[in-house]
Amino acid sequence: MGKPEFERLPVYQVSEKLANEIWRLVQDWDEFNKDSLGKQIIISADCIGANIAAGTVQEQQYNQNLVRQARGCLYETIHALRLAWNRKLITENQAKKIKPIIDELSSKLNAYLKSLGS
Repeated sequence: MGKPEFERLPVYQVSEKLANEIWRLVQDWDEFNKDSLGKQIIISADCIGANIAAGTVQEQQYNQNLVRQARGCLYETIHALRLAWNRKLITENQAKKIKPIIDELSSKLNAYLKSLGS
């Protein structure tokens, strides 16, 4: 059995990269921050890829909706990262490492949604 279709999608691959970077980032936080904002940001980042994956086995309209949900999860992740930055939970170097991944993922999500048609 080969890879599932979603694993071959570049948009999914970038979403997985972001989720793993977020996971590593949160590991260094204290217990309070891990238990509050940390859980929220991990879940939102993980849900990006989960929605992309789930959409690949759905009809086009449902796939489009799931990709839109993935985009919403990306925005939720960005929001949580902004809070983490404002609360001094992430460093400038960590932010610089994550920002290009977010930019790439945002672009790929929009292109993927467009490729699915209206």
